[in-house]
Amino acid sequence: MLRLNPGRRLLAEFLGTALLVCIVVGSGIAAQQLSPGDIGLQLLENSTATVFGLGVLILLFGPVSGAHFNPAVSMADWLAGRRRGAGLTTGALAGYVVAQVLGGVAGSVLADIMFDRAAIQISTHHRATTGHLVGEVVATAGLIAVIFGLARTARAALSAAAVAAYIGAAYWFTSSTSFANPAVTLGRMFSDTFAGIAPASVPAFIIAQLIGAAIGLTLIGLVYPATGPEPHHSQLKGALHE
Repeated sequence: MLRLNPGRRLLAEFLGTALLVCIVVGSGIAAQQLSPGDIGLQLLENSTATVFGLGVLILLFGPVSGAHFNPAVSMADWLAGRRRGAGLTTGALAGYVVAQVLGGVAGSVLADIMFDRAAIQISTHHRATTGHLVGEVVATAGLIAVIFGLARTARAALSAAAVAAYIGAAYWFTSSTSFANPAVTLGRMFSDTFAGIAPASVPAFIIAQLIGAAIGLTLIGLVYPATGPEPHHSQLKGALHE
């Protein structure tokens, strides 16, 4: 996969992240319209669309870029491969993160436009409570553990189903509804809807997500110590989501 044109890999990360955020934000808007006043049903509708959409996107773009769609996943891939000469290079990491962030913003704008809302909005949904930040640490640690645990045990082919299932569950068992993704967090800042997040909450969420990623990678190192080269990042068909 490293032999693929770098531009194709970056395009896959941009499109995958954009479509992921579009799914999250768009289904959130639809849920508000279909089930006004019932937050539980709105969350069910939002999470169901995200689970199915994420699984399809991983299958679609995984062979091209590894389907990270998430700076936390890309950073973990880069960090895990430093001592073994594998994973993303520093330059590729920078390109992935830029593509993912731009994709996240584009996806939010696209969802707003599809539902006849102002293309550029700024969310007023404040989320940065202590409980929500702990939820983001837990959600991101679990996501990284799933992705790298499967890769280190030669089960990366299960990533599409496993990652989507984990995100679907984490919507419900974490207080934050499992953003677990800095690019998605930044993208959702640009939609003042059910799925949005206020700018003031974004820095704390991203810090919590990076802490969670470090914890997840550390735990996998303890449970599944690498005995050979780190699995190639094309095997890490994980992403994030919400």
